[in-house]
Amino acid sequence: MFMNIKKGDKVKILKGKDAGKDGKVLRVLVKEDRLVVEGLNLRVHHTRPRRQGEKGSRISVPAPIARANVMLICLKCNRSTRIGHLLTGEKKVRMCKKCQSVID
Repeated sequence: MFMNIKKGDKVKILKGKDAGKDGKVLRVLVKEDRLVVEGLNLRVHHTRPRRQGEKGSRISVPAPIARANVMLICLKCNRSTRIGHLLTGEKKVRMCKKCQSVID
């Protein structure tokens, strides 16, 4: 399976409770076809107290979101765009479909 979105890319959420928001990709899960976006799609994890006298807490952790529900944001034109591919010499690079600029 081929993933057009990489770690560190800026993406916009298209569906779900965080629709319309954008963030940076923290992790890409290729086999599950999902990715984790910084500060979005948050889930609450409860932690147990480790030592006596310490309290348990609730931690917000970003959960994976389906790749189909996000769209890459071009850094040059600052718009959400589809991704095209361009062969430059021996290397295949990603390009913005709206402004034709190279993303890699």
